[in-house]
Amino acid sequence: MRQSVQAFVSRRSLLRLASLCLLTLSGSASLAQIAPRSVTAIPPAQSFLGRNGMVVAQESRAARIGVTILDRGGNAVDAAVAVGFALAVTYPRAGNLGGGGFMLIHLASGRDAAIDYRETAPAAATASMFLDARGNPDQTKLRDSGLSVGVPGTVAGLALALAKYGSGRFTLADLLAPAIALAKDGFAVEDDLADSLPAEKGRLARWPSTKAIFFVGDDPLREGDRLIQNDLADTLRAVAERGPAAFYAGPIAERIAAAAREAGGIMTADDLANYRAIERAPLRGTYRGYDVISMPPPSSGGLCLIEMLNILEGYDLAKLGPSADAFHRIIEAMRRAYADRAFFLGDPDKVPVPVADLAAKEHAARLRAQIGAHATPSIAILPGRRQTGEGRNTTHFSVIDRDGNAVSNTYTLNFSYGLGLVAPGTGVLLNNELDDFTAKPGAANAYGLVGFDKNLPAPDKRPLSSMTPTIVLKNGTPFLITGSPGGSRIISAVLQVIVNVIDFRMPLGRAVTAPRLHQQWEPDAVYVEPGFAPALLDALRARGHVIVATEPHTAANSILVTPDGYLGVADRRTRGSLAAGY
Repeated sequence: MRQSVQAFVSRRSLLRLASLCLLTLSGSASLAQIAPRSVTAIPPAQSFLGRNGMVVAQESRAARIGVTILDRGGNAVDAAVAVGFALAVTYPRAGNLGGGGFMLIHLASGRDAAIDYRETAPAAATASMFLDARGNPDQTKLRDSGLSVGVPGTVAGLALALAKYGSGRFTLADLLAPAIALAKDGFAVEDDLADSLPAEKGRLARWPSTKAIFFVGDDPLREGDRLIQNDLADTLRAVAERGPAAFYAGPIAERIAAAAREAGGIMTADDLANYRAIERAPLRGTYRGYDVISMPPPSSGGLCLIEMLNILEGYDLAKLGPSADAFHRIIEAMRRAYADRAFFLGDPDKVPVPVADLAAKEHAARLRAQIGAHATPSIAILPGRRQTGEGRNTTHFSVIDRDGNAVSNTYTLNFSYGLGLVAPGTGVLLNNELDDFTAKPGAANAYGLVGFDKNLPAPDKRPLSSMTPTIVLKNGTPFLITGSPGGSRIISAVLQVIVNVIDFRMPLGRAVTAPRLHQQWEPDAVYVEPGFAPALLDALRARGHVIVATEPHTAANSILVTPDGYLGVADRRTRGSLAAGY
């Protein structure tokens, strides 16, 4: 790390000078002048205490399906696979077959596993594929065309998890059966589905194949209407009968690739045939006597989380409590970890990533020594371009069974409903995940995250992700299972749930519903949900932090292991989430 950091520092000085020439004070001023706007209050969480098993998910039908699998003798992985496929039907803006994600597994035997089923770039991808004729990022290519579609990983990832870590009591067909029935028979539109369809009307209405499923005439389905997805039922049935090969080869794969190409993409059927989910070694850290297990790259989540926890471990947050002094340190830890994310992280199969060095306590100590009483300007840490933008586009669920096997799973389509395009004849909504690549060194993606060379597109490369499925262990057994959707804010949400539980000693319901803040290095602003005391925000402003009001954004569906059983808490920042147990 010393050599890489020293080399980086010399480059940083030159880049900072160049960046200062490009940036003007008006960028910071415009942020500082943003007036707090009216935002929606955070709704109370829904909690449930179960003695034998627990599932917490963003959609109630899928959560109940998972509990049914546990009650029938399945383990946490069996239930997670059933939930993952069910959400592809009942929560289509983020649950998916056409996207990808990460599954973190802790087995009661003590073994931990991480399944990487992140999407990949097609074989024809190039580093400049998202640039316009002038060499600048083309936002349409990045987010609104078939060029942004990554090769889907969900079917392969869920199948791999079941084959390696399922109980053996259920076949893939058994676990797909509830999802097939829901797709074929339909269900009433309600909760988040009823909210999100009209919100994304413009995105979805561009595609006739999508309108045929989610619209009546020119209007999206409304609350109480019935959503029937016959093509998706057929796709799920094919996977049940022939396994993941039915998705990655033959008619389904050809239709997915053709849909992406017709929308301006470069995907081929061979890209799907060559896709593989990967089992990786989980990332491990420690925090105040707890073991923190999370995802390694190409997720940036686990590494940033552990880096931030390492920095914060040097402060007595319990003594400070949820005060301006504590939140100042939390903000500064976020700022530094997100800066490291931008420069050092990418797909470890394609570029070198200094995981051990960034996760080291010594690295955190050096960063902690830089934190003073006032906010550090982000440009003093690393240069970058200021852009804003956030979205709620991912879904997370947590599962634990009676034996203590646990799963934390986060998967996504990127934007809400991804590209918005259903591949005709498949029922599969396609992702626009390749926006998570860096289109050009120093540019930001849709979530304002700046990246450099290590996250440029390349053939078969996996874009960097913020998904942070996490399991916290105490004495080798699960203590807290958590994760969240929320784009770039996922990592900071998971951090604050852990700090709220361990340092601030909040009950899990309060830890999940407490207002959260977020700082991601660039833009140089602190985004705050409603609920913080005005005096606390004024104290942060006095320390030099630019405070920007934001809507409640993430949904950290979590489970806490207690002496009385498994306490599940559904984060109701998303309408319809449910903690269900037995």
